[in-house]
Amino acid sequence: MPVDTPQPSISIIIPVCNERGNLPILIEELEKVCSALPYTYSFVFVEDSSTDGTLEYIREQAKLHSHIFYVSLTKSFGHQNALKAGLDRVHSDAVIMMDGDMQHPPSLIPELVRQWEAGYDIVYTIRNDHKDISLWKKKTSRIFYDVINNLSDIDIEPGTADFRLMDKKTVSVFRSFQETDLFLRGLIKWMGFTQIGIEYTSGIRNSGQTKYSLKKMIRFALQGITSFSTKPLYIAAYLGLFFSLSSTIYIPYIIYAYTFGHSVSGWGSLIATIAFFGGLQLMILGIIGIYIGKIYMQGKNRPHYIVKETNLP
Repeated sequence: MPVDTPQPSISIIIPVCNERGNLPILIEELEKVCSALPYTYSFVFVEDSSTDGTLEYIREQAKLHSHIFYVSLTKSFGHQNALKAGLDRVHSDAVIMMDGDMQHPPSLIPELVRQWEAGYDIVYTIRNDHKDISLWKKKTSRIFYDVINNLSDIDIEPGTADFRLMDKKTVSVFRSFQETDLFLRGLIKWMGFTQIGIEYTSGIRNSGQTKYSLKKMIRFALQGITSFSTKPLYIAAYLGLFFSLSSTIYIPYIIYAYTFGHSVSGWGSLIATIAFFGGLQLMILGIIGIYIGKIYMQGKNRPHYIVKETNLP
């Protein structure tokens, strides 16, 4: 007798924090798109300490739909750790990660699946900014990728987003990583496998406010750079060597002034020089401190997140 093979499955992981206003339309769009695919599917919402009723709404939807699941964290562990919480708990043939603010269009999911069916292990997306996105946002995003690519050992296309599909074998490899500071865009690019990027135009946030302030963007950039490169340490060393050698230029002048009795004036310039080199030294110490801090946090071996409740089996 022929043996029935189980239908392949796809899980969609969606980290959410205060996205109550976006969830109804998001779930509706996902249902419309996924029901047309020849796969069983599930939606896994990772609730990252919301205060606007997001968790309560997901609980209600989970009671009504057997393919809706949630993982609620004890506090806000951040977007990257929330994605890891989902990846650690799903075992589908393919996993899709996307945000819950409607800026990652569900209509792109069939194209992600088609590329996966064509044999790609990882299908990532490259964002083309919507015309209503501010010039400031576009410029800072471009600078972010330029800095990452110039100072790290990986090459990430500008606009690469955390909207991607991963095959189950790549998810299995990812679960084995124990890095404290997660930078998924770089880490997944570094993993290798067969990857392809597809472009999309980002949508407009339907409700709520962006979670990425300028401060968080800068921290995210530093996290990415220091996770994949030691180039900043080399730059610090080269700067120190350059200014040390440059200081020898003053030696002939000092000898001349001492020999011929010229008074050495310039108190203002002296203070400015001291302040400049003092700031440079603090910057270099800060770079070294970031790396030492990463070692310190890694040595603690704390979990990336703590689950408060979940309805996943």
